[in-house]
Amino acid sequence: MKNKLVIFLSGAASACVFNTASAQSSVTLYGVIDNGLAYQSTAAGAAYRAVPGGLYSTRYGFKGSEDIGGGLKINFQLEQAFSGMTGAATNPAEAFNRQAWVGMSGGFGEVRFGLQNSPQYDVLQAAMDPTAVKSIASPMNNFNSLTIRESNAISYFTPTFDGLSAKFMVAMRDSTTKPTNGLLFYNAVVQYVKGPFSGAAGYEQAANATGTSILKLFNAGASIATGPNRFWLAYHTELQTNTLKDSKRDVYQVSDSYLLSPADQLSLMYGYVHDRTGAGNNAQELGLIDEYFLSKATEVYAALGFIQNRNRAGYTLNGTAYSGIAVVPGADTRGINLGIVHKF
Repeated sequence: MKNKLVIFLSGAASACVFNTASAQSSVTLYGVIDNGLAYQSTAAGAAYRAVPGGLYSTRYGFKGSEDIGGGLKINFQLEQAFSGMTGAATNPAEAFNRQAWVGMSGGFGEVRFGLQNSPQYDVLQAAMDPTAVKSIASPMNNFNSLTIRESNAISYFTPTFDGLSAKFMVAMRDSTTKPTNGLLFYNAVVQYVKGPFSGAAGYEQAANATGTSILKLFNAGASIATGPNRFWLAYHTELQTNTLKDSKRDVYQVSDSYLLSPADQLSLMYGYVHDRTGAGNNAQELGLIDEYFLSKATEVYAALGFIQNRNRAGYTLNGTAYSGIAVVPGADTRGINLGIVHKF
Protein backbone atom coordinates (compact mmCIF):
# COMPACT_ATOMS: atom_id res chain seq x y z
CA MET A 1 0.00 0.00 0.00
CA LYS A 2 2.87 2.32 0.92
CA ASN A 3 4.60 1.61 -2.39
CA LYS A 4 1.46 2.50 -4.35
CA LEU A 5 1.07 5.73 -2.37
CA VAL A 6 4.70 6.70 -3.01
CA ILE A 7 4.32 5.99 -6.72
CA PHE A 8 1.10 8.07 -6.89
CA LEU A 9 2.63 11.04 -5.04
CA SER A 10 5.77 10.87 -7.16
CA GLY A 11 3.69 10.90 -10.34
CA ALA A 12 1.59 13.84 -9.15
CA ALA A 13 4.70 15.80 -8.22
CA SER A 14 6.26 15.08 -11.61
CA ALA A 15 3.09 16.25 -13.38
CA CYS A 16 3.12 19.50 -11.40
CA VAL A 17 6.78 20.10 -12.25
CA PHE A 18 6.10 19.36 -15.93
CA ASN A 19 3.10 21.70 -16.08
CA THR A 20 5.03 24.48 -14.32
CA ALA A 21 7.88 24.13 -16.77
CA SER A 22 5.73 24.03 -19.90
CA ALA A 23 3.09 26.63 -19.00
CA GLN A 24 4.34 29.79 -17.27
CA SER A 25 1.57 32.26 -16.43
CA SER A 26 1.35 35.67 -14.79
CA VAL A 27 -1.39 38.12 -13.78
CA THR A 28 -0.82 41.83 -13.20
CA LEU A 29 -3.03 44.35 -11.40
CA TYR A 30 -2.63 47.85 -12.85
CA GLY A 31 -4.41 51.17 -12.85
CA VAL A 32 -4.43 54.93 -13.37
CA ILE A 33 -5.94 57.62 -11.12
CA ASP A 34 -6.31 61.16 -12.51
CA ASN A 35 -8.04 63.89 -10.50
CA GLY A 36 -7.95 67.66 -10.73
CA LEU A 37 -9.66 71.02 -10.93
CA ALA A 38 -11.11 72.74 -14.00
CA TYR A 39 -12.25 76.26 -14.84
CA GLN A 40 -14.13 77.09 -18.03
CA SER A 41 -15.80 80.31 -19.15
CA THR A 42 -18.27 80.95 -21.98
CA ALA A 43 -20.64 83.71 -23.03
CA ALA A 44 -23.29 82.11 -20.80
CA GLY A 45 -21.12 82.09 -17.67
CA ALA A 46 -18.25 80.29 -15.97
CA ALA A 47 -17.80 77.14 -13.91
CA TYR A 48 -15.25 75.88 -11.39
CA ARG A 49 -15.33 72.11 -10.93
CA ALA A 50 -13.51 69.19 -9.36
CA VAL A 51 -13.08 66.77 -12.26
CA PRO A 52 -11.80 63.22 -12.79
CA GLY A 53 -9.88 62.22 -15.88
CA GLY A 54 -8.54 65.49 -17.24
CA LEU A 55 -5.66 63.74 -19.01
CA TYR A 56 -6.20 60.00 -18.41
CA SER A 57 -9.35 58.01 -17.79
CA THR A 58 -9.24 56.68 -14.22
CA ARG A 59 -9.37 52.89 -14.25
CA TYR A 60 -8.07 49.63 -12.86
CA GLY A 61 -7.59 46.31 -14.52
CA PHE A 62 -6.07 42.87 -14.68
CA LYS A 63 -3.97 41.52 -17.50
CA GLY A 64 -2.27 38.20 -17.83
CA SER A 65 -0.39 35.87 -20.10
CA GLU A 66 0.28 32.14 -20.16
CA ASP A 67 3.11 30.61 -22.17
CA ILE A 68 1.70 27.38 -23.58
CA GLY A 69 4.85 26.45 -25.48
CA GLY A 70 5.72 26.43 -29.16
CA GLY A 71 6.10 30.20 -29.14
CA LEU A 72 2.41 30.68 -28.30
CA LYS A 73 0.84 32.68 -25.47
CA ILE A 74 -2.72 33.00 -24.21
CA ASN A 75 -3.46 36.60 -23.16
CA PHE A 76 -6.37 38.33 -21.44
CA GLN A 77 -7.33 41.75 -20.11
CA LEU A 78 -10.16 42.99 -17.87
CA GLU A 79 -10.55 46.73 -17.27
CA GLN A 80 -13.06 48.93 -15.44
CA ALA A 81 -13.39 52.73 -15.46
CA PHE A 82 -14.45 54.69 -12.40
CA SER A 83 -14.43 58.21 -11.01
CA GLY A 84 -11.40 59.02 -8.89
CA MET A 85 -13.43 61.81 -7.29
CA THR A 86 -16.37 59.70 -6.09
CA GLY A 87 -15.20 56.10 -6.48
CA ALA A 88 -18.32 55.27 -8.49
CA ALA A 89 -18.05 53.02 -11.52
CA THR A 90 -18.52 54.82 -14.82
CA ASN A 91 -21.22 52.28 -15.62
CA PRO A 92 -22.31 50.31 -12.51
CA ALA A 93 -24.26 47.85 -14.68
CA GLU A 94 -21.04 46.51 -16.22
CA ALA A 95 -18.32 44.70 -14.26
CA PHE A 96 -15.63 45.58 -16.82
CA ASN A 97 -16.80 48.38 -19.09
CA ARG A 98 -13.51 49.20 -20.82
CA GLN A 99 -11.99 45.86 -21.77
CA ALA A 100 -12.86 42.18 -21.42
CA TRP A 101 -11.06 40.01 -23.95
CA VAL A 102 -9.01 36.84 -24.38
CA GLY A 103 -6.66 36.01 -27.23
CA MET A 104 -3.53 34.30 -28.51
CA SER A 105 -0.17 35.65 -29.70
CA GLY A 106 2.85 34.14 -31.40
CA GLY A 107 5.01 34.46 -34.47
CA PHE A 108 1.88 35.03 -36.55
CA GLY A 109 0.95 38.17 -34.59
CA GLU A 110 -1.97 38.37 -32.17
CA VAL A 111 -5.73 37.75 -32.21
CA ARG A 112 -8.22 38.98 -29.58
CA PHE A 113 -11.91 38.25 -28.93
CA GLY A 114 -14.26 40.39 -26.80
CA LEU A 115 -14.69 43.98 -25.61
CA GLN A 116 -11.54 45.88 -26.56
CA ASN A 117 -10.11 49.20 -27.65
CA SER A 118 -10.32 50.02 -31.35
CA PRO A 119 -6.97 50.07 -33.22
CA GLN A 120 -7.42 53.79 -33.85
CA TYR A 121 -7.77 54.49 -30.14
CA ASP A 122 -4.96 52.09 -29.22
CA VAL A 123 -2.23 53.22 -31.63
CA LEU A 124 -3.37 55.89 -34.10
CA GLN A 125 -4.16 58.62 -31.57
CA ALA A 126 -0.61 58.39 -30.22
CA ALA A 127 0.63 59.34 -33.71
CA MET A 128 -1.61 62.43 -33.96
CA ASP A 129 -0.46 64.75 -31.18
CA PRO A 130 1.76 64.93 -28.06
CA THR A 131 -1.08 63.96 -25.70
CA ALA A 132 -2.40 61.07 -27.83
CA VAL A 133 -5.58 63.14 -28.38
CA LYS A 134 -6.36 63.79 -24.72
CA SER A 135 -7.18 66.78 -22.46
CA ILE A 136 -8.76 70.17 -23.18
CA ALA A 137 -5.51 71.24 -24.88
CA SER A 138 -5.94 68.83 -27.81
CA PRO A 139 -8.05 70.21 -30.69
CA MET A 140 -8.47 66.68 -32.04
CA ASN A 141 -10.00 65.65 -28.72
CA ASN A 142 -12.56 68.46 -28.94
CA PHE A 143 -13.30 68.45 -32.67
CA ASN A 144 -13.39 64.87 -33.92
CA SER A 145 -15.51 61.75 -33.47
CA LEU A 146 -14.04 58.34 -32.76
CA THR A 147 -15.15 54.89 -31.66
CA ILE A 148 -13.05 54.14 -28.59
CA ARG A 149 -13.99 50.49 -28.05
CA GLU A 150 -16.44 47.85 -29.20
CA SER A 151 -18.09 44.73 -27.77
CA ASN A 152 -18.25 41.45 -29.73
CA ALA A 153 -15.01 42.44 -31.41
CA ILE A 154 -12.46 40.30 -33.23
CA SER A 155 -9.06 41.84 -33.90
CA TYR A 156 -5.81 40.82 -35.53
CA PHE A 157 -2.43 42.51 -35.06
CA THR A 158 0.36 41.71 -37.51
CA PRO A 159 3.98 41.25 -36.45
CA THR A 160 6.22 44.28 -36.99
CA PHE A 161 8.31 44.16 -40.17
CA ASP A 162 11.12 46.73 -40.22
CA GLY A 163 8.99 49.25 -38.31
CA LEU A 164 5.76 48.54 -40.25
CA SER A 165 2.72 46.94 -38.61
CA ALA A 166 -1.07 46.84 -39.00
CA LYS A 167 -4.12 46.24 -36.82
CA PHE A 168 -7.59 45.16 -37.96
CA MET A 169 -10.89 44.87 -36.08
CA VAL A 170 -14.48 43.93 -36.81
CA ALA A 171 -17.37 43.93 -34.32
CA MET A 172 -20.40 41.71 -34.78
CA ARG A 173 -24.03 42.50 -34.11
CA ASP A 174 -25.89 40.54 -31.44
CA SER A 175 -29.41 40.19 -30.02
CA THR A 176 -29.34 43.79 -28.74
CA THR A 177 -28.90 45.26 -32.22
CA LYS A 178 -31.06 45.17 -35.33
CA PRO A 179 -30.53 43.57 -37.74
CA THR A 180 -29.22 40.83 -35.47
CA ASN A 181 -26.51 39.60 -37.82
CA GLY A 182 -23.68 41.09 -39.81
CA LEU A 183 -21.05 43.69 -38.99
CA LEU A 184 -21.61 46.67 -36.69
CA PHE A 185 -18.11 48.15 -36.91
CA TYR A 186 -14.78 47.76 -38.65
CA ASN A 187 -11.45 49.55 -38.35
CA ALA A 188 -8.02 49.16 -39.96
CA VAL A 189 -4.81 50.97 -39.00
CA VAL A 190 -1.32 50.90 -40.51
CA GLN A 191 1.59 52.16 -38.41
CA TYR A 192 5.25 52.89 -39.20
CA VAL A 193 7.81 53.69 -36.51
CA LYS A 194 11.51 53.91 -37.24
CA GLY A 195 14.19 56.10 -35.73
CA PRO A 196 12.91 59.62 -35.06
CA PHE A 197 9.85 59.17 -37.34
CA SER A 198 6.44 57.89 -36.31
CA GLY A 199 3.32 57.77 -38.47
CA ALA A 200 -0.04 56.01 -38.72
CA ALA A 201 -3.24 56.12 -40.76
CA GLY A 202 -6.57 54.37 -40.41
CA TYR A 203 -10.15 54.07 -41.62
CA GLU A 204 -13.23 53.34 -39.52
CA GLN A 205 -16.89 52.67 -40.24
CA ALA A 206 -19.35 52.34 -37.37
CA ALA A 207 -23.13 51.95 -37.41
CA ASN A 208 -25.56 52.57 -34.59
CA ALA A 209 -27.65 49.69 -33.23
CA THR A 210 -30.59 50.21 -35.59
CA GLY A 211 -28.55 51.10 -38.68
CA THR A 212 -30.13 54.56 -39.03
CA SER A 213 -26.77 56.33 -38.69
CA ILE A 214 -23.30 55.45 -39.96
CA LEU A 215 -20.00 57.14 -39.08
CA LYS A 216 -17.21 56.97 -41.64
CA LEU A 217 -13.86 58.51 -40.81
CA PHE A 218 -10.21 58.61 -41.79
CA ASN A 219 -7.36 59.66 -39.52
CA ALA A 220 -3.67 60.21 -40.22
CA GLY A 221 -0.84 61.51 -38.11
CA ALA A 222 2.93 61.76 -38.23
CA SER A 223 5.74 63.21 -36.15
CA ILE A 224 9.50 63.53 -36.24
CA ALA A 225 11.94 64.24 -33.43
CA THR A 226 15.04 66.41 -33.53
CA GLY A 227 16.81 66.38 -30.19
CA PRO A 228 14.40 67.41 -27.39
CA ASN A 229 11.83 68.68 -29.92
CA ARG A 230 9.11 66.71 -31.76
CA PHE A 231 6.93 68.17 -34.53
CA TRP A 232 3.47 66.72 -35.30
CA LEU A 233 0.93 66.90 -38.15
CA ALA A 234 -2.55 65.33 -38.04
CA TYR A 235 -5.63 65.12 -40.25
CA HIS A 236 -9.15 63.87 -39.56
CA THR A 237 -12.15 63.68 -41.89
CA GLU A 238 -15.58 62.30 -41.05
CA LEU A 239 -19.02 61.79 -42.49
CA GLN A 240 -21.91 61.05 -40.15
CA THR A 241 -24.98 59.95 -42.09
CA ASN A 242 -28.23 60.46 -40.25
CA THR A 243 -31.92 60.20 -41.08
CA LEU A 244 -32.37 63.77 -39.82
CA LYS A 245 -29.20 65.58 -40.91
CA ASP A 246 -25.77 64.55 -42.17
CA SER A 247 -22.58 65.91 -40.61
CA LYS A 248 -19.36 66.35 -42.58
CA ARG A 249 -16.15 67.95 -41.36
CA ASP A 250 -12.37 68.01 -41.71
CA VAL A 251 -9.96 68.69 -38.86
CA TYR A 252 -6.36 69.84 -39.31
CA GLN A 253 -3.84 70.05 -36.49
CA VAL A 254 -0.22 71.06 -36.07
CA SER A 255 1.62 70.51 -32.79
CA ASP A 256 5.01 70.80 -31.21
CA SER A 257 6.36 69.25 -28.01
CA TYR A 258 9.61 70.21 -26.30
CA LEU A 259 11.43 68.56 -23.39
CA LEU A 260 12.36 71.45 -21.13
CA SER A 261 14.11 68.83 -19.00
CA PRO A 262 14.00 65.01 -18.81
CA ALA A 263 11.03 65.40 -16.43
CA ASP A 264 9.19 68.34 -18.02
CA GLN A 265 7.44 68.38 -21.42
CA LEU A 266 5.67 71.43 -22.87
CA SER A 267 3.32 70.96 -25.85
CA LEU A 268 1.60 73.55 -28.05
CA MET A 269 -1.26 72.56 -30.38
CA TYR A 270 -3.33 74.41 -32.98
CA GLY A 271 -6.35 72.91 -34.71
CA TYR A 272 -8.92 74.02 -37.26
CA VAL A 273 -12.23 72.33 -38.04
CA HIS A 274 -13.88 72.95 -41.41
CA ASP A 275 -17.61 72.30 -41.77
CA ARG A 276 -18.11 70.65 -45.18
CA THR A 277 -21.90 70.94 -45.15
CA GLY A 278 -21.66 74.53 -46.37
CA ALA A 279 -23.24 75.93 -43.18
CA GLY A 280 -19.99 77.61 -42.12
CA ASN A 281 -19.91 76.06 -38.65
CA ASN A 282 -16.13 76.25 -38.43
CA ALA A 283 -13.93 76.61 -35.37
CA GLN A 284 -10.31 76.80 -34.29
CA GLU A 285 -8.46 76.04 -31.07
CA LEU A 286 -5.15 76.89 -29.48
CA GLY A 287 -4.06 74.51 -26.71
CA LEU A 288 -1.12 74.33 -24.34
CA ILE A 289 -0.19 71.61 -21.85
CA ASP A 290 2.76 71.20 -19.50
CA GLU A 291 3.42 67.74 -18.02
CA TYR A 292 5.89 67.46 -15.14
CA PHE A 293 6.90 63.96 -14.04
CA LEU A 294 7.56 63.72 -10.31
CA SER A 295 8.55 60.05 -10.78
CA LYS A 296 8.04 57.23 -13.27
CA ALA A 297 4.56 56.69 -11.85
CA THR A 298 3.36 60.21 -10.98
CA GLU A 299 2.94 63.44 -12.94
CA VAL A 300 1.25 66.79 -12.51
CA TYR A 301 -0.11 68.74 -15.46
CA ALA A 302 -1.63 72.05 -16.46
CA ALA A 303 -3.72 72.16 -19.66
CA LEU A 304 -5.13 75.32 -21.24
CA GLY A 305 -7.47 75.68 -24.19
CA PHE A 306 -9.18 78.45 -26.17
CA ILE A 307 -11.81 77.69 -28.83
CA GLN A 308 -13.16 80.26 -31.27
CA ASN A 309 -16.49 79.08 -32.69
CA ARG A 310 -18.03 80.49 -35.86
CA ASN A 311 -21.66 80.76 -37.00
CA ARG A 312 -23.60 77.93 -35.25
CA ALA A 313 -20.57 75.91 -34.12
CA GLY A 314 -20.70 75.03 -30.42
CA TYR A 315 -17.52 73.11 -29.70
CA THR A 316 -16.51 72.98 -26.04
CA LEU A 317 -13.42 72.04 -24.01
CA ASN A 318 -13.67 68.37 -23.07
CA GLY A 319 -11.36 66.59 -20.69
CA THR A 320 -10.37 63.05 -21.50
CA ALA A 321 -13.05 61.62 -19.19
CA TYR A 322 -15.34 64.59 -18.51
CA SER A 323 -17.44 66.86 -20.71
CA GLY A 324 -17.02 70.60 -21.03
CA ILE A 325 -19.87 72.97 -20.21
CA ALA A 326 -22.34 73.83 -22.98
CA VAL A 327 -21.35 76.68 -25.28
CA VAL A 328 -23.69 79.19 -26.93
CA PRO A 329 -23.51 78.57 -30.71
CA GLY A 330 -20.91 80.85 -32.28
CA ALA A 331 -19.42 81.89 -28.92
CA ASP A 332 -15.86 81.46 -27.73
CA THR A 333 -14.81 79.38 -24.74
CA ARG A 334 -11.62 79.17 -22.70
CA GLY A 335 -10.47 77.05 -19.79
CA ILE A 336 -7.74 75.54 -17.66
CA ASN A 337 -7.40 72.09 -16.09
CA LEU A 338 -4.89 71.29 -13.32
CA GLY A 339 -4.43 67.68 -12.32
CA ILE A 340 -2.32 64.92 -10.84
CA VAL A 341 -1.91 61.42 -12.28
CA HIS A 342 -0.62 58.29 -10.57
CA LYS A 343 -0.11 54.99 -12.37
CA PHE A 344 0.32 51.67 -10.62
